[in-house]
Amino acid sequence: MITINPFSQLTETIPSIALQTFVLVMVGLVAAGTLLDIIHKKNVKYFFNNAKKAKKNATRELGTGERMAIIGKTIVHDIGTTAELGMGKRRIAHVLGMYGTILFWAGSAVMIFCYSSANADTPTFWPTIWHIGAFMTCVGGFWFWFFLRVDVAAEANSVFRIIKADLFVLALLASSLFGLLWSFFQSKGLVVWDTLFLVLFAFSNIVLFGGVYWSKFAHMFYKPGAALQKNLADADGSRDNLPAPADAPEQFGLGIKREEPKHY
Repeated sequence: MITINPFSQLTETIPSIALQTFVLVMVGLVAAGTLLDIIHKKNVKYFFNNAKKAKKNATRELGTGERMAIIGKTIVHDIGTTAELGMGKRRIAHVLGMYGTILFWAGSAVMIFCYSSANADTPTFWPTIWHIGAFMTCVGGFWFWFFLRVDVAAEANSVFRIIKADLFVLALLASSLFGLLWSFFQSKGLVVWDTLFLVLFAFSNIVLFGGVYWSKFAHMFYKPGAALQKNLADADGSRDNLPAPADAPEQFGLGIKREEPKHY
């Protein structure tokens, strides 16, 4: 199962051009949803206005080399390892989900656009990373959903409590899980179950990519920009127009133990 391209076998009943069109429509939905989100929430306008104000408050000017070094460090460390979450379970779960999703989507795109014909000889590398990526997403996502969510871990809410902000993670988990189940039943030749989970896989992707405007999908674009702006502002002294942190003792009185925070 793990070395078989499920999309290649699917083209025996569905033309590859239909699969490719579906992917392009999903990309279009992401672009449209993100644009609507930008217009409605005015996030980008805020970032640009904040950057202009910060530039006026800068205490030093960054050289090109220093600026590029900060950008590189931000991409590799802050974004690539989600450093803002600290060294804990939440960070591990997020990294599993993030890189699992990247592998899952990359494998899907390559197999659909390059190896989706019925007689295509797909290198085992691509279906392997597709399955591994889906599995990593499920592990990180379900770990987060059942054990690490703030409203569950810190506020004692039920794990079954769902709000609109959960649309992204639930649709992403559904897409990964249904994709794995579809591939499994397809490899076993169980047509009824294969068809059922194929439909669920397609529907979960429509919800995931079509629900960008109502979900937290767009945070994948905003968070890197915010991290980059913060690091540049710290380096040039503008500090995002915020005052410098005040000196404070690590211990507040004798014998007082501070509880480790259970939030973002």
